[in-house]
Amino acid sequence: MTNRPTPSSIPSVVDPPWRPHWPTFVVLVGSKLLLHLLTYRGYGFFRDELYYLACSRHLDWGYVDHPPLSVALLAVMRFLGGDSLLVVRLLPALAGAGVVALVGLLTVRLGGGRWAQLVAMCGAFIAPMYLALSHIYSMNIFDVLIWCLVAWLLTGILARPYDDPRQGRRWLLLGFVLGLGLLNKISVLWLGAGLAVGLLATPARRWLATPWPWLSGGLSLLCTVPHLLWQQNHGWPTLEFIANATGQKMVSVGWLDFWTEQILSMHPLNIVVWLPGLLFLLRSPKMRRFRLLPWIYLTVAAILMLSGSSRASYLAPAYGWLLAAGGVWLEGIVQGRFWRPAMVVTWLAGGAMLLPLALPVLPVDDYIAYSRALGVAPSTSERKEVAELPQFFADMHGWPEIVEAVAQVYASLEPAEQADTAIVANNYGVAGAIDHFGRRYGLPKAWSQHNNYYFWGPLDATTPAPGIVLYLGGNRQDLLQVFDQVELGGVIDCGRCMPYENQRPIFICRGLKDGLADAWATGKHFD
Repeated sequence: MTNRPTPSSIPSVVDPPWRPHWPTFVVLVGSKLLLHLLTYRGYGFFRDELYYLACSRHLDWGYVDHPPLSVALLAVMRFLGGDSLLVVRLLPALAGAGVVALVGLLTVRLGGGRWAQLVAMCGAFIAPMYLALSHIYSMNIFDVLIWCLVAWLLTGILARPYDDPRQGRRWLLLGFVLGLGLLNKISVLWLGAGLAVGLLATPARRWLATPWPWLSGGLSLLCTVPHLLWQQNHGWPTLEFIANATGQKMVSVGWLDFWTEQILSMHPLNIVVWLPGLLFLLRSPKMRRFRLLPWIYLTVAAILMLSGSSRASYLAPAYGWLLAAGGVWLEGIVQGRFWRPAMVVTWLAGGAMLLPLALPVLPVDDYIAYSRALGVAPSTSERKEVAELPQFFADMHGWPEIVEAVAQVYASLEPAEQADTAIVANNYGVAGAIDHFGRRYGLPKAWSQHNNYYFWGPLDATTPAPGIVLYLGGNRQDLLQVFDQVELGGVIDCGRCMPYENQRPIFICRGLKDGLADAWATGKHFD
């Protein structure tokens, strides 16, 4: 009678002989981190970074336009090191390096050797979208990192025996990571939808007969309960934000434009990695065990295409496992001492060519000349006018100049008037700039009716109305409907900022006609 092996002794169905090639990991991950640390200054603070800093001074379980995790992480960084530009941009640089590392680990998990790891990690390194997201503080680069981590955990489950007694804890860990992802960005719901479709459409469906996927999903939702309670207590503002942003703010995107943006944002050279990687995962018998992964990508892509107004960045987190699979596929077909080095050199040269379009590594005038030489016109995914710079770079300009112009108007008031003055900005970028840079001028904290700044304003009917309001933007005739007196105090000149911020008036308003709380509520805008 033969002894039956115990589940723990059964080898993995997919047990590749490869291991991480640590020199490749050290060089590429270290170079990625070093690149962002050397270029962290760029053109200055990005609009959303100033808003995130403001949110980190108002810690809560939710915000109008994002869940709380990324804000909590920034609050920790501020506690440890202050709010300098280096401190703010350190975490996204680390997260970007982590994405490159996880793509390499995914490649190992899918059976890739040293060269496959090199190709896949180079693809993640040079992707313009990943470079840009790793440069600024936002929830988006953490979203990419979490999706790659989820894929790595999934492949760990799928590569091991079904009856391995440790599978349950792996599913629970996966659920916890998905929960953290939902606390970072609600687009992880798309990842969850793709995971559900993949479980139904592939041999992994047998897991649905066990409690583990259900417990994993339940745990992920349980993590979001505090945020959902915040949403309920505040009237579900994120739903209003999504409706307004989709219907009024975002540019409509056709299917051809959508896929063109995917190719450009992930780098044109990378299409020979991720597209074969997608097909390899779908069709190769070797990848049958991991057939769930391409279904996640296809499901999310379908959701975004049907929406008609999706940014290219929304699908960016789903490319990590396609790059990994593409590296494995290329390793099997590209041989020879010439072709392999030639491909890597081509990748790195192509990455360097497009680097200035993703990171602010050139002086502004040189960037403008370089982008024109490449035939790249300034662009935006929003319904806004652009000038010589794309919105991504323009939103890094002009914030100190805006605050200086406001400070000059504020300084023109008598000291007694300054003590009874409120500064109202028409968007969170300007408000965040005043809160960050205004300290050197002794400016009061800004008010704004835009997104979460609305909740930090005078919602209480007992709040006394200020005697003077410095209102940034708008027009005099509209303000005269609200105030008895409106005079022009100054004009903002913010250089190469977004055009809608430039040459904007600063009005000195006196004599609020109605109650402060009522006037505040009428100007709310979540977008």
